[in-house]
Amino acid sequence: MSGPPTTPRANTLFNPTTPATSRVLASQNIQASPHYTTTRRHSLYGVEDRVIIDPGSRIWKVGFSGEGRPRDVFLARGKSGASLWNLRRATELAERMEEEKLLEVNLQTCLRSVFHDSLLTDPKARKVILVEHPLLPLYIKDIIARILFENHVPSVSFASSHLLSLFAVGRITGLVLDCGHLESVVLPIFAARPLYPHLRTTPLAGARLTSHLRALLLMFGTYLPPPSSLSAAINVPAANRATRVPQEVLPDSVIDKIKTRCCFVGDILGIPADARETTPGGDDGSEFEIPPSDTTQSESDFTGGGSNISSHRESSSEFSVITNPRVLPADAPRGENHLQALATLYTRHSTATELQMRVMPPPFQQTGTGRGTLIIPGWIRERAAEVLFEGGDVDESSIAEVILDSLLKVPVDLRKTLASSILVSGGTAMLPGFIPRLHAEILRALSPPPALSRQPMRSDRSLPPQFDQYASLRPLLPYFAILNNPSPPPPMSDRARGNAGKAPAFSPAILAWVGGSLAGSLKTGGVEVAREKWDEANTNHDPDQSMDVSAGFEDRAAKNILPDWTRTPLPSGAPPASAPRIEVGAEI
Repeated sequence: MSGPPTTPRANTLFNPTTPATSRVLASQNIQASPHYTTTRRHSLYGVEDRVIIDPGSRIWKVGFSGEGRPRDVFLARGKSGASLWNLRRATELAERMEEEKLLEVNLQTCLRSVFHDSLLTDPKARKVILVEHPLLPLYIKDIIARILFENHVPSVSFASSHLLSLFAVGRITGLVLDCGHLESVVLPIFAARPLYPHLRTTPLAGARLTSHLRALLLMFGTYLPPPSSLSAAINVPAANRATRVPQEVLPDSVIDKIKTRCCFVGDILGIPADARETTPGGDDGSEFEIPPSDTTQSESDFTGGGSNISSHRESSSEFSVITNPRVLPADAPRGENHLQALATLYTRHSTATELQMRVMPPPFQQTGTGRGTLIIPGWIRERAAEVLFEGGDVDESSIAEVILDSLLKVPVDLRKTLASSILVSGGTAMLPGFIPRLHAEILRALSPPPALSRQPMRSDRSLPPQFDQYASLRPLLPYFAILNNPSPPPPMSDRARGNAGKAPAFSPAILAWVGGSLAGSLKTGGVEVAREKWDEANTNHDPDQSMDVSAGFEDRAAKNILPDWTRTPLPSGAPPASAPRIEVGAEI
């Protein structure tokens, strides 16, 4: 008896074949990131690539984890370039609540732009890593977290920006300097643990450089208004049209363009060490009022006396000029002549050429014949950043001094390791020549102070020992090295030779974001706060206390679950917070 006939259809049914090639091709089309051909599966909340947000006071950098650069970099307040927050906060409760409400509206706009304009992704499907500045106020972190969780973000991780910058260069130990817009912060990190008690900061940063550059251009720049007619443009020479620079032609956008495209950091002038002594007291002319747009004002109208210093510090437009320059002798005249002598010295030693820039003329001038011309002197391009390295009073140490002050606070056995692993990040550090100049300033600050020439008042007594603040750090002189120094000096030790300039060539402005991208791809973010935990903490809140306006924001924010390094416990041996008081006359 013969079996059933065999047909091609029967062979197909009984011997099925799997198109392996087609399945492989289909799996290659599933990519979690457009930059990498990966086949990672979706997680519980969506794709595994996390959203990395680096929220600065002016510039935000956003993107996905696993990528080498941000997807978008934008100004938080749009073309105006204004800061979302500053170092000052209103003291009155009503003004403070109004500031917080305005800040919440601006942050909501920025976060909406991150997901719907920059990344084109659903907030519900992505975990978020927030690159956290160590000095970011807790109420700002609370507002950002509340906005994200209201949009049903699965979780938010808070990671230190200094630690992420070290991760980006493959290190876990180092001394990180973040020179941003509002302030410059130095934080030592050992074995991936930030040493927050040894943090040091200075307000000499991008905002101070911007105000200083504007003041110099108003004082020493030249403005050529547009000619009133075409015939005047041919017949009237440009020298006859030159005037002082009106304030209206220097908005923040123009200053930022000059700072980022024209300015650089020059080398240290070859001035003898005795010229670094502090100038005696008197009218130093270190503060400047806003010069009016009237071009008939004299230079003496721009200087402010010592009695007006406090009022200028409280104003929103503070123009600071170098307080104690180290390039003039101590007996140099102060005020207007002092600034003119400083400009003359910088002009003599400057090799930079002046630049011309087209700017919009003021509203009171005719604009029918074109734009005005701003002439930027070469010495301003080269020496405007001197304000970052000179320093001022006790609260305004130079950038090199805050690095050395932080090294003085760390344990002695860590100083050599940290001094040879300095990392510089932040947008202000992108100025050409900034990092080599910083290394030279550190070596200059460690040089021995000049010997005193004065004699003791009494012959039987000797002079007291001279104050040498960084004497204990002078043995570390051969070991100082900056990891991302593009042109390191000749090394003086094997440790410096192995570290100087060995970091990957990432831009200092995106170091923290790149570290967050790496941490997100390795699933090693910072302190993670899940949405369920946030909802549970808000549910357990006392509604009567949350509605109490007089309680203040700090009282409400103190009970949240966000990480805050300022609330760490006191070290052992510290006195108790509430020590019992003994009344006078009471029995013991």
